Amino acid sequence: MKPLSPLVEAMPRSGIRELMARATLVPDAIRLETGEPSFPTPAHIIDAAFHDAQAGYTKYTAGGGLLSLREVLAAHTSRAWGRPVAVENVMVTHGAVGALMSVVLALLDDGDEVLVPDPCWPNYLNIVKMGRATAVPFSMRAEAGYLPDLAEMRALITPRTKAIMINTPGNPTGAVFPPELVKGLVDLAIEHDLYLVSDEVYEALVFEGQHFSTAQCDLQHVIAISSVSKTYAMTGWRLGWAVGDPKVIALATKLHEMLLSCPSSVSQRAAEAALTGPQDSVAQMRDAYRARRDLVVDLLKAHDLLGSVPHGAFYAMVDLRHLRRPSLELALALLDEQHVAVAPGSTFGQVAEGMVRISLAAADDQLREGCRRIITFAGRG
Repeated sequence: MKPLSPLVEAMPRSGIRELMARATLVPDAIRLETGEPSFPTPAHIIDAAFHDAQAGYTKYTAGGGLLSLREVLAAHTSRAWGRPVAVENVMVTHGAVGALMSVVLALLDDGDEVLVPDPCWPNYLNIVKMGRATAVPFSMRAEAGYLPDLAEMRALITPRTKAIMINTPGNPTGAVFPPELVKGLVDLAIEHDLYLVSDEVYEALVFEGQHFSTAQCDLQHVIAISSVSKTYAMTGWRLGWAVGDPKVIALATKLHEMLLSCPSSVSQRAAEAALTGPQDSVAQMRDAYRARRDLVVDLLKAHDLLGSVPHGAFYAMVDLRHLRRPSLELALALLDEQHVAVAPGSTFGQVAEGMVRISLAAADDQLREGCRRIITFAGRG
């Protein structure tokens, strides 16, 4: 047999997936490894999707999404950002992953470099590799609240740099970039004529203050990406979008059609119902995640196991560096010895080595008991 793709073979499997697979073999495991909302999709969204499926919205749509949804998204983002957004600025995708994949691959060429956060969601690194480009990490450390340093980023820019990828509110850190930092990042991209790919899927889950989008500053260099997954507990509906310069959006849409044909028609109608319907459930879920954040902070901070307080998304990084063991080893030991499933920090980058990530999307009692077991494992109980 001829060899398979060395590019794909060289891509590491996500440590999160490895822990998920192992955790299924531990029936009583407390599952804190995945970012899966514990809430059901709101009933009015399901009802609308059921009605639309019966009405015949079960066929192909345009590759960039239904015009009606793109109009809803243009209006939605215009209100949120305080600037006009046209339908030509919007593409609808198969989840935010589809948006990230299509946009980043549409930007890159052989030999390009992309500044990528460390730590970050590991798919960023593999998407850049698929674009045959090089990911150049910039550090976001617990001691700095997991916020990037603009001077460090500027020093990493070379003539080969094509783009910067950021994520706020952040996975795995829960960091929320303040407006002045967002403006600085946009200015940096404009100064060096770079694209700024901004993953904002947790935009509705900010615990203090309001989310400030990169797109509020610029839409020529910025491509903002979001989805219904986290905001409306719709992870399985696989519906996301990208907003940016029409030329970028058109090219990314062309690629998305090649990769995935089109987003699910029923999911698109459900997204319309989500964005235009009652928003009470969004606030209720955010309040619940905030309460769980407070619970985790109270438990872990008292034992010096929390490097930085998360201000958004629904994750927290647990600092186990004092144990001087690799994070994958720590995660596996926690599962074997304490029956707690967590994500190893190393799957997100070098900065998070010796740490593990827990999800605040689990139920309160699971979080409380999971943290108690982690404290015992850390020798702090």
